[in-house]
Amino acid sequence: METLSVIFEILMIALFGASWPFNIIRAYKARTAKGTSLLFTLLILIGYVFGILSKICANNWNALRIFAFVVYCINLVMLIIALIIYFRNKKLDAEREKTEA
Repeated sequence: METLSVIFEILMIALFGASWPFNIIRAYKARTAKGTSLLFTLLILIGYVFGILSKICANNWNALRIFAFVVYCINLVMLIIALIIYFRNKKLDAEREKTEA
């Protein structure tokens, strides 16, 4: 039953992770931070950090748990990229506002 639990966890984080590339591409092309929630992104990032910490603290590593750990790490990297783009877009917004004023 524990194996099934880890499989469901992997599916959950993989599906969450599948959405991040679309978010990253949209934000990069939009060149604006408007409509992007920094709080939402940070809360998810913290959730992934806790997921990673739960795997580190588990002390019962197997192939599925290692795979879950890797997927959490990949998602965390994508969120960091999304945050970098968010701050780039905030800067672009500020520059646009300055030139429009």
